[in-house]
Amino acid sequence: MLASDFFRAVKGRLIVSCQALPGTPLHHPAIIAAIALSVEQGGASALRINSAENIREVRRFSSLPVIGIGKGTDRSQIYITPDFDTAKELAEAGADVVAIQATEPRNGRCDPLRELIGRIHAELGVAVMADVSTVGEGEKAMAAGADMVATTLSGYTPQSPRQKEPDLELVRALSAKGFPVIAEGRYRTPEQVIQALNFGAISVVMGTFITMPDRITRFIVSYLDDYYRGVGKNQDDLSRG
Repeated sequence: MLASDFFRAVKGRLIVSCQALPGTPLHHPAIIAAIALSVEQGGASALRINSAENIREVRRFSSLPVIGIGKGTDRSQIYITPDFDTAKELAEAGADVVAIQATEPRNGRCDPLRELIGRIHAELGVAVMADVSTVGEGEKAMAAGADMVATTLSGYTPQSPRQKEPDLELVRALSAKGFPVIAEGRYRTPEQVIQALNFGAISVVMGTFITMPDRITRFIVSYLDDYYRGVGKNQDDLSRG
């Protein structure tokens, strides 16, 4: 799929990342495919899917554009689609766009960024999404030939701000440079999605808060715990007064 076709499909709309963590009940290709079909029926414009195995299963049921990633577990290294062989597996499984990690430094067993992007374009014929965490990384990824940048990794690298909310300022800064931006990372509410679009994002990816019941439940439970701790503290303060 050409980048221009992808942009037309997702502009101003929601992309859903359908993933499940290893060891959780939803971590199975058939279940990932069921989640993908469910969000498609709900109006998702595209899907972000981890692993060739899951992409092949999703392709049995959905014709939505698929952003493919191959995710490792060691986050001290480049762990999202680190090399051409991984990208090739994703494209052959049915990915329309391949997302690659474009953060710095490029630690671990990974291909040089410009070489990786060039080979994906030349040999696989699919668009490349560069997952970045800073403006500088976005600039280098676009200079290396990426078709778009995504704010996926802001908050997950030492050089990016640690925050609970989405990095809307990164969306704004990358968009201001004229780059095609996909907003991703900690989006939980419709209001945050609208903010990102107003800040120049082409589209917004939501994942955990749609597709991971364990994480959603933990998020709500933590709020309840904080609330009850606060109530107890306030009651203690009143009793001492």
